[in-house]
Amino acid sequence: MPLESLPVLDISRLNAGPEEAARFREELRDAMHDVGFIYLAGHGIPQELTDAMLDVSRRFFDLPEEQKLAIENIHSPQFRGYTRVGGEITDGGVDWREQIDIGVERDTVQPGPGVPDYWRLEGPNLWPEGLPGMRETVTEWTERLSAVSLDLLRALAVSLGAPEDTFDAAFAAQAFPMLKIVRYPGESDPEPKQGVGSHRDGGVLTLLLVEPGKGGLQVEHQGEWIDAPQVPGTFVVNIGEMLELATNGYLKATLHRVISPLRGTDRISLPFFFNPALDATMPRLAVSPEFQARARGLSVDPSNSPILQTYGDNALRYRVRAHPNVVAVHHPDLAAG
Repeated sequence: MPLESLPVLDISRLNAGPEEAARFREELRDAMHDVGFIYLAGHGIPQELTDAMLDVSRRFFDLPEEQKLAIENIHSPQFRGYTRVGGEITDGGVDWREQIDIGVERDTVQPGPGVPDYWRLEGPNLWPEGLPGMRETVTEWTERLSAVSLDLLRALAVSLGAPEDTFDAAFAAQAFPMLKIVRYPGESDPEPKQGVGSHRDGGVLTLLLVEPGKGGLQVEHQGEWIDAPQVPGTFVVNIGEMLELATNGYLKATLHRVISPLRGTDRISLPFFFNPALDATMPRLAVSPEFQARARGLSVDPSNSPILQTYGDNALRYRVRAHPNVVAVHHPDLAAG
């Protein structure tokens, strides 16, 4: 059957008694098998925090150009900081967006013999001097969305016949969540232009918030593109390739893209990527036989190399591909390789 809209699920049902929680888990599993995307309601993120995130995002992009360029990602070996419009590549095309990439604040790891290259991604963020409160707001946002994401992973594990804590070890000590704060300036006129090219997310789970009343996200389903505008009070949640790998394709990492807004308008978007530690190897779920029989294997994407076992190897590969300017400055040996 054609799909006209993404399924809407309320995660607060996990606290509504055992039977209702079991029904939620089943519906979540089935949606992530069939579509790979849902709208998530009942998540408990305070509206005040959502409003604060959207406000600080707007204020960041309103900063003078020189203040944003002072924290441009070419100053970060960890690929953090500001990316100007046209500074990222997806599916071989230029993305029409500006953004700031923010990760977990940790000490840097020095490259050397026996040190995997992906540890180069550990390190500090770059924060704008003109927004001293931005760090506190973003930190709370990241912590709250990480908690929601872990609840979803535990629900999925149980729904597939695996122990609830199956994924905990990969995330407990040094999870590697990433937040992009994105502004899409209008470029469609009215012919659609690329905001972000067609791709599958490379991590585990993505939670997306877009400004109220805005659209642009499109999800592929059975060869058709489905519009997924922002639904009030929800996040758009989708499966990444590492979770597809963990379930041998039973859970689906789905192609999606973003269309640039019409000229004269713009859009703020907050994609949050919940990822395991860089050195984590996602556990292969010992799912029940009924689900094993319906597992599809990994998605075939001729434009993308096969998904790798260790998350950090995938994360580094994506950064190198998307930001050759940072590679040229900080990692020329990776470019040569």
